[in-house]
Amino acid sequence: MSSLPNALVGAARNRIGGLFVLEYSATNSEVVQKVSKRSRRARSEAIAGYLFALPVILGVLLLTIGPMIASLFISFSNWQVFDELKWSGFKNYEKIFTRDLFFYKSIVVTLYYAFASVITTTIASIILGLMMNLDIKRIGIIRTILYMPTIVPAVASSFLWIWLFNPDFGLLNSILSVVGIPKLQWIFEESTAVPSLVFMHLWASGSGALIILAGLKDVPKHLYEAVEIDGGGWWHKLVYISIPIITPVIFFNLIMGFIGSLQAFTQAYVMTAGGPNNATLFFVYYIYKEAFVNNNFGYASALAWVLFCIIALLTALIFRSSKGWVFYGGK
Repeated sequence: MSSLPNALVGAARNRIGGLFVLEYSATNSEVVQKVSKRSRRARSEAIAGYLFALPVILGVLLLTIGPMIASLFISFSNWQVFDELKWSGFKNYEKIFTRDLFFYKSIVVTLYYAFASVITTTIASIILGLMMNLDIKRIGIIRTILYMPTIVPAVASSFLWIWLFNPDFGLLNSILSVVGIPKLQWIFEESTAVPSLVFMHLWASGSGALIILAGLKDVPKHLYEAVEIDGGGWWHKLVYISIPIITPVIFFNLIMGFIGSLQAFTQAYVMTAGGPNNATLFFVYYIYKEAFVNNNFGYASALAWVLFCIIALLTALIFRSSKGWVFYGGK
């Protein structure tokens, strides 16, 4: 009789174990199905993301990376559009650094313009940004007026400034004559051509000022209140609070300003044609002349790659110098 209960207990255990195995198997299969569904969903989302990004990817490959590789290949050749491409090795680069006097002239002019315009525009952007940050009536209208020159097309503004710089009936010389200052030749004289274009560049400081304004809006108000409690004025707020906190924004404006100024072209092309006496022979304008006027596409490509290296080197130097004066959050 004792063997019967033992047999029933064993059968019950086997039954319970079988149910557990079945339940475990069912649960495991559900987990596998859920994981597979999630992986399929993630894969479909990734494919959709790549499809949406495909136009940009193709644009970068076909319109940026592809032409860069092609220009690098062309820079080692003596190629004119309607002639056969002839491989020349490093002769173009040798000519640039040993025999081309216009190369050094354009480098000096471009660096002069870049440093002068970036420094003056940065200072003007900070001043305009502080003005935009004032808590006064009609500040929105003031911000719009200060920003509007930046949306004027470069060619249109160049023609406008040609009239302003006219030595005979230009507005600037008319103002100078009223205050008793002798008339200037502006862009029509070698010594004042580049400073005149730097002065013109100040007209479009609104974009940098808007970025400065965005940085000023992120300054915590309690820091200004602490300065007031300690007896500080607006100068202490500016020097010890505002400027240090917006140094990353100033650094961004410097980087973008140098990259843009080293590629200046429109002013020289529309207003001065590189003159007078090559005083405004900007590097990009020199590349344009070699490519589309003198039909030396191989040499122009070599000049373009030299400019690329110069911009990369100056950008790296600016980044290296930023460690001592740019203060990020937490510092």
